[in-house]
Amino acid sequence: MIDREATERDNKRLVTRLKFASLRQSAVIEDIDLRAVRGLDRALFQKLAAGDWIDRHHNLLICGPTGVGKSWIACALGHKACRDGRSVLYHRMPRLFEALALARGDGRHARLLKTLARVQLLILDDWGLAPLAPEQRRDLLEIMDDRHGRATTIETSQLPVDAWHATIGDPTLADAILDRLVHNAHRLTLKGDSIRKAAAKTAPLDLGSAA
Repeated sequence: MIDREATERDNKRLVTRLKFASLRQSAVIEDIDLRAVRGLDRALFQKLAAGDWIDRHHNLLICGPTGVGKSWIACALGHKACRDGRSVLYHRMPRLFEALALARGDGRHARLLKTLARVQLLILDDWGLAPLAPEQRRDLLEIMDDRHGRATTIETSQLPVDAWHATIGDPTLADAILDRLVHNAHRLTLKGDSIRKAAAKTAPLDLGSAA
């Protein structure tokens, strides 16, 4: 009875953490085929799956072309962190900047920044899709400064890390942001063709029922 009740409570807490995390992909590390993801360092990924790097407040940068599984891997690591009892939050960068802009207008800006600062693992997906506006640069610096040395951030991007400085735009702010993000970060650089494209080829659309 006691064991069953403890298990039920653990499951409820996990459900709560996963709901808060709002992970984009329903991914788990056990489903990742290490042979299929090109460029994935197996030894490093196994260490990341263990989660000790989160306790040490290290970051993770996942780069590669579209469709190679960057978001999937990030969400799988986020799911594992939830299972390990850690707080996780997922955001796509464009939507996060939109949310911060709205929050600035209705008085929730400071509260949203505090939420982003407190979470143990923050996943920022689709970094660098467009150059940053001045307010976005300042918001990103606040996020990175609040989290530096205190929490862990995963960034995914189609751009190589060397191109991030130019995407931020302002050299001074770019230096400050990347200094807090990059220097204590693990890196996964993925290669290959789009997994979605390959899947579409093996499962073509059924046109037989079209009118």
